[in-house]
Amino acid sequence: MKNTAIKVLILSLCCLNTAFAMRCGHSLVSEGDYKEEVLAKCGQPDSVETHTKIVGKTLRYPYRTLDLQQYEEVQVEEWIYNLGSSHFQQYLRFENGQLKEVKSLGRGH
Repeated sequence: MKNTAIKVLILSLCCLNTAFAMRCGHSLVSEGDYKEEVLAKCGQPDSVETHTKIVGKTLRYPYRTLDLQQYEEVQVEEWIYNLGSSHFQQYLRFENGQLKEVKSLGRGH
């Protein structure tokens, strides 16, 4: 029973398509890096999409009638690197210039 649970856990971890880092030659790019660092290590991506999203929250104070709403505009860039047919394509999402997500996509072409 214990061995089965361990095997299932290892298998599920292997099947995740979210990575936390991407290798560019001899360099490693990971979440938290800035756009300029990634460009220096990996070069220009094959595809870039840019949009803005609004992130907000409401601060509520107990026993008061005051609610504060705070909104922030976040610049989002989504990059795709096509590393060829023998490698997976890599998806990188930046928020305000900082790398927030690295994900492997299907095989490149």
